[in-house]
Amino acid sequence: MGDERATPATEPRIETDLPGEETKRVVEADDAVISPSSPRAYPLAIERASGVAVTDVDGNTFWDFASGIAVTNVGHNHERVVEAAKDQLDTLVHPAFCDYYSPEPVRLAERLVDLAPGDSPKRLFFGNSGTEAVEAGIKLARHHTGRHRFIAFEGAFHGRSMGSLSLTASKTKYKRGFGPLVPGVDHVPYPNPAEAEGPEDAIETTFDALEDLLRTRVPADEVAGIVVEPIQGEGGYVVPPEGFHQRLREFADEHGMLLIADEIQTGFGRTGEWFAMDHWDVEPDITLMGKGIANGLPMSAMVARSDVMTWGSGTHASTYHGNPVAAAAANAVIDVIEDEALLENARSVGTHLQDELRDFAADVDEISDVRGRGLMIGVEFTDPETGEYLGDLAEEIMHAAWKQGLMLLPCGESTIRFAPPLTLTREQAATGVDLFADAVAEAVAVMD
Repeated sequence: MGDERATPATEPRIETDLPGEETKRVVEADDAVISPSSPRAYPLAIERASGVAVTDVDGNTFWDFASGIAVTNVGHNHERVVEAAKDQLDTLVHPAFCDYYSPEPVRLAERLVDLAPGDSPKRLFFGNSGTEAVEAGIKLARHHTGRHRFIAFEGAFHGRSMGSLSLTASKTKYKRGFGPLVPGVDHVPYPNPAEAEGPEDAIETTFDALEDLLRTRVPADEVAGIVVEPIQGEGGYVVPPEGFHQRLREFADEHGMLLIADEIQTGFGRTGEWFAMDHWDVEPDITLMGKGIANGLPMSAMVARSDVMTWGSGTHASTYHGNPVAAAAANAVIDVIEDEALLENARSVGTHLQDELRDFAADVDEISDVRGRGLMIGVEFTDPETGEYLGDLAEEIMHAAWKQGLMLLPCGESTIRFAPPLTLTREQAATGVDLFADAVAEAVAVMD
């Protein structure tokens, strides 16, 4: 077990008003030079971090239960990841992997194609961000199938570049002012048990929509692929009913479509398995990876079955892809997850955290659902009388938690997401729930 799990980090400690004076100066400087398109959850200017603990420029210490948006899966600045990146920096930073060869990214690719869901032979393309992996998946699917259309899901988030944005359907503000987008993308409902009469009803709603789409608007033989998040991320940390992904695999096969799994947020142990599709024993044709792959260094990957990766030399590449520093960090991430038994920890501590949240939720009328797998957990807030989403309350809770020293982020219409590092201890989980409970009580009082 790693040091982070054996000795829990110092509890959150707030020593100044929030935001502090130094943070205010950083925010003011940021406002003058950084694009206003970059969203910020709250005025937090981070100076350093370790494990679950984050310290701002004013010396306040917070616990990051968002893991940098599910990126620092093995904890901030894990010493083995940092050491691996530093060692690589001493020898080679940029080999121009699109023109030459380099051992570190090749070693990583060998491991990733082995870890990706399914037993089929696979090949890999590296990118620098999640949205690049999505774009690569779109291009490969079109090239391999000779088809141009895609099916995605309502509530999905796949990125903000033009192709991935066309698949995204979580917030209208992402698309306003950027059209026309890539044509030929249609969306159907994601099976959300919380919005249906039961799991079977949720699945049937989705497949009824798929059948209607193919019957009335979209020729099946023009659809290159179905792009799906195994568990929806920004859409609300929605876990689909059992049997959904198996049936979606069958549907794709029936119509000659590729099944493309966006594992960018669900990958690298986040759900208690290497990839979320492993929970359902479903092999996608293409698996998209990012976020936690290198614990904070920019890297992503698109892994496809070898018989699908049929494009030729020069058809797709990137100057910085396969960067050896990021690859060294990613190799260290895999080592840490394996050596510190973090998949098992994510399952056991994740179950404990969900149990603690459900116990607390039993006494809060506004909490309508606690759901998730591993350490990917969502707590949803709705009006107990009308069932309407309480987005303003969720936002108030997020800010109240920050002032308590707990970093959380929202998702969906009115859900707070819990995505702490996979190194989280039961003690840290319990403390996090206590802080969350205080924030909920404060926010409910304010909203009343």
